[in-house]
Amino acid sequence: MNDTPPKDTAPPRTRIQQKNRKAILEAALEVFSQYGFRGSRLDQIAQASGLSKPNLLYYFPSKEAIHSELLTCLMDTWLDPLRALDPGGDPREEILAYMRRKLEMSRDYPRESRLFANEILQGAPRIREAITGELKALVDEKAEVIRRWGEEGAIAPVNPHHLIFSIWALTQHYADFEVQVRLILEGHEEDPYPEAERYLEALFSRLLAPESAPAGA
Repeated sequence: MNDTPPKDTAPPRTRIQQKNRKAILEAALEVFSQYGFRGSRLDQIAQASGLSKPNLLYYFPSKEAIHSELLTCLMDTWLDPLRALDPGGDPREEILAYMRRKLEMSRDYPRESRLFANEILQGAPRIREAITGELKALVDEKAEVIRRWGEEGAIAPVNPHHLIFSIWALTQHYADFEVQVRLILEGHEEDPYPEAERYLEALFSRLLAPESAPAGA
């Protein structure tokens, strides 16, 4: 009896198939980030991708399949900035560097941020398992590092989970509410990100600064 597991016999995708899948996912990202999952239609995605609806359905059987593919790819990218927080690094600099990486993601991937936000607003039906699994485990791991830094006096004691939530909220705001930010800053700042980085660095630096030692200690 042959116990060798069967090999994946699916033929590799041709260059045109790879190109069309990429076009569909790019179009879907634009549509989903603008209209949300419920407000988006396959017709819109097909039109934005430059493909017919039957051709789109050759690559993805449903709107749900396209959305799930985008979220699966996004989740891994979304975890990278927190993964990079080094327990052996300088505590204050590690946290500020994490904040900067999250702000850079908002600047460079605003549509992805809005896609993720829309999914969360709907109750996370398609990524609940990823949030309660890999994401929660990673947050808990890094929160323990931050808690230890506070106990050691390297930073001010803070609730580590809420610190991470604050970083998410204050950086992703610039992507999720990009139109509002730019309309309000019109005539003041053409690009909000440099000043946002300076402001958030000052904000978190003050929050994390350990209390000064008593006089004569």
